[in-house]
Amino acid sequence: MLTLAANSTAIALYLAGSGYLASRLGRNHAADASWLRALTLGALLFHGAGLYGLLFTEEGYHLGFFKVASTIFWVINVIVLVSSLKKPLHNLFVFLFPLSTLAVLVSLFSTSAVTPYGEIGTDIVFHIFLSFLAYSLLTIATFQALLLAYQDRQLKHKHPMGVTRLLPPLQTMETLLFEMLWVGQVLLTLSIVTGFLFFEDLFGQRLVHKTVFSLLAWLVYAILLWGRHRNGWRGSQAVRWTLGGFAALMLAYFGTKLVLEFILA
Repeated sequence: MLTLAANSTAIALYLAGSGYLASRLGRNHAADASWLRALTLGALLFHGAGLYGLLFTEEGYHLGFFKVASTIFWVINVIVLVSSLKKPLHNLFVFLFPLSTLAVLVSLFSTSAVTPYGEIGTDIVFHIFLSFLAYSLLTIATFQALLLAYQDRQLKHKHPMGVTRLLPPLQTMETLLFEMLWVGQVLLTLSIVTGFLFFEDLFGQRLVHKTVFSLLAWLVYAILLWGRHRNGWRGSQAVRWTLGGFAALMLAYFGTKLVLEFILA
């Protein structure tokens, strides 16, 4: 009951945040950052408590598709909340609150296989932790790229009003995007390296798709970062490569997990 109550409260707070942001942006008013951070912190506390009850049971870990998705959104929201203390990232909650609401709601009613405690060693837990951080940061970068694309399109069509007026300057948005991509790429590199170190056969039948798509995502991000450093890639070109890397990354994890849990189960 406590797990249900915590998750339900998190859903209510995420919905309240979504409504608040929608009303403020609809009126072309900037959100009150302090109030928004307080609301987000409350949602994260209840979300985290609810996640703990869903993931850790008497039988073992529940690491199913939807519970992991909810976990990743919790990590994403934590990163954005902390980063927003120094950088203008709180507008990303326009995307994150509705998606977090959906992730928490579905995780409540999903079932998954149990992984007994002790079956996963600390090395694998460390690899999973790095993977969560990498996926989360690169997901944030993708949302940032979408906002950048919207802002760039509005400015090119000479419509610098509405939501665009509330966003930081285009150059600042672009700088933030590549900062996230660099850190995300480092974490993704560490995740892949620990995967090769801690798993006996990453190209085995159950892991080959995840390995191939993870390497493909790493390559796409590497090309983008090289292009930025060498040729100054920016704007729509940077957005397209960011979305391409994200697509490969989602196929690597969620695509593989979806097939294993729901199609081949």
